[in-house]
Amino acid sequence: MKFSHRRRFLQLAARSAALPMLPRIARAQAYPSGPARIVVGLAAGGASDIAARLIGQYLSGRLGQPFIVDNRPGGGTNIGTEAVVRARADGHTLLLVGPPNAINATLYQKLNFNFLRDIAPVASISREPSVMLVTLSVPAKTVPEFVAYAKANPGKISMASSGIGTGSHVAGELFKMMTGVDVVHVPYRGGAPALTDLLGGQVQMMFGNTRSSLEYIKAGRLRPLAVTGAMRSEALPEIPAMGEFVPGYEASSVYGIGAPKNTPAEVIDRLNKEINAALGDPKIKARLADLGSEALALSPGAFGKLIADETEKWAKVVKFASIKPE
Repeated sequence: MKFSHRRRFLQLAARSAALPMLPRIARAQAYPSGPARIVVGLAAGGASDIAARLIGQYLSGRLGQPFIVDNRPGGGTNIGTEAVVRARADGHTLLLVGPPNAINATLYQKLNFNFLRDIAPVASISREPSVMLVTLSVPAKTVPEFVAYAKANPGKISMASSGIGTGSHVAGELFKMMTGVDVVHVPYRGGAPALTDLLGGQVQMMFGNTRSSLEYIKAGRLRPLAVTGAMRSEALPEIPAMGEFVPGYEASSVYGIGAPKNTPAEVIDRLNKEINAALGDPKIKARLADLGSEALALSPGAFGKLIADETEKWAKVVKFASIKPE
C-alpha cells in the first residue's frame, strides 16, 4: 500500500468539515432524491448481506426512499467494489465494505481501482470476531498448549479455511506469523465445506465464523481455544481472546458502508448520522448479536483510519505468507 493512497483515504474521511454550512444543509435536505442501492460483493444470505439489509431497511424508513441491496458476487468482491467506484458520486450508490477490501489491496496486483483512494468511508456497522477451533483429537485445550503441540509436530496439523485470501485464511496466517507454528493450509470453496471436514476430522483446526460454529461448540463437537477479537466476545464470553496469549493479535471482520470518492461531505455526514442511530436501536443490536457481531458506530474519519490500519496489517500478512489469488 502506497503512503499517498493511505493519506488520500484519510483525507476523504475528514473532508466533511471543509464545505460551507448553508450549501451543505441544502444538499443534505435534498438527499436522497430517489432510490439508492447498497452493493454487496457477495452472494445473498451471508452475515454481511444480512447486515446490509438491516441497514438498508432502516435507511429506507428514515429517509423516505428505498435502499435496495444489490448483490454483485465475484472476483473476491472486486466486481462489486469496482461497480461502486465507477458510479456517480451522489450517495445513491453505496458499497458494503468488508475484510476483502482491506485484504485485496495487496492480494491482487492489477486491480482497476485503488480502494483507499477511490472509496470514501461513510460509516461502520459491525465488528465480528472469529473463533479458533480444533477437533477433539487435538490434545491442546488452550492456545499455549496448541502452540507447544504444533511446534512439537511441525507440518502435521492441517488448517482449513474458506478459501485463499479469505478472512479465515489470513487470520490463520497471522497466527502462524505471530507464534512461529508450522501448520498446513487447506483452502476450501467456502466456510461450510471447510467446517464439514473439520467436524469429520479431515483437518484439525480452523479460524471459523462464530455464528456457524456456535451450535457445534455448544454440542461439544468442536473445541474453541480463543476468539480473534481484541476482547472477549459477547457471543462466547467464557472463551478467552487470542490477545490474552498472543499479545497484539486481532483479526475481527469489520463491516461498514463506503461511497464513491467525491461524494458530497454533507451526504456522507447524514448517512453516518442515520446509520449510527440505527446501531443504537435495540432491535438492530440484537439482530447483529444473533449474527455473532457487535454494533460498531464510528465517524467517517475513525472508520477510514480503521480500514487503512486493516489494509496495512493484512498487507504484511499477505506478503509474509506469499499468498497469491486463485
